[in-house]
Amino acid sequence: MTTREQYTPGPASGAQVRKDGEKWTLILVRELRHAPEKVWQALTDPAHLREWAPFVTNASLGTVGSVNLTWVGTGRPQVTTVTRADAPAVLEYGDIRWELEAFGGGTRLTLWHNIDRRFISWGAAGWHICFDVLDRLLSGTPIGRIAGGDAMQFGGWQRLNAEYAKQFGMKTNSKGELAL
Repeated sequence: MTTREQYTPGPASGAQVRKDGEKWTLILVRELRHAPEKVWQALTDPAHLREWAPFVTNASLGTVGSVNLTWVGTGRPQVTTVTRADAPAVLEYGDIRWELEAFGGGTRLTLWHNIDRRFISWGAAGWHICFDVLDRLLSGTPIGRIAGGDAMQFGGWQRLNAEYAKQFGMKTNSKGELAL
């Protein structure tokens, strides 16, 4: 059984960045050993989201409409609109799009997150850790959410941030911030 203290994230992988005008999109792909329906529930159910995601929500993300989304560390809910909820294949809300594809007995999960250029490697490192936590949760060995400031204090986050910045052709300073 893996505990939070024993958890170490693997190397940066499965990520790319796309630029369209002034819009930057982080794209992360992860293959999970769980059926799309099970992954869908973890992406939409507020109780599941509290266990792995970098935000909480006051309602299911599984239906089109408005929800309050509170990112870890902000303390302020923001009204977000779920614009697409095609279970268990596509989910879109705010600046986020998820695609779930049955793959090899599990799910290929793809995240598109429109994000400020200055925080792309931070986002990649944070989502990487969230995906690891999600996988453990779905496997029945939860280690608890590691997001926001907690993730940035976590040992593997700094390494991941630097690895993703390098993959994306970006430079970071000694604090792990992008040097613009």
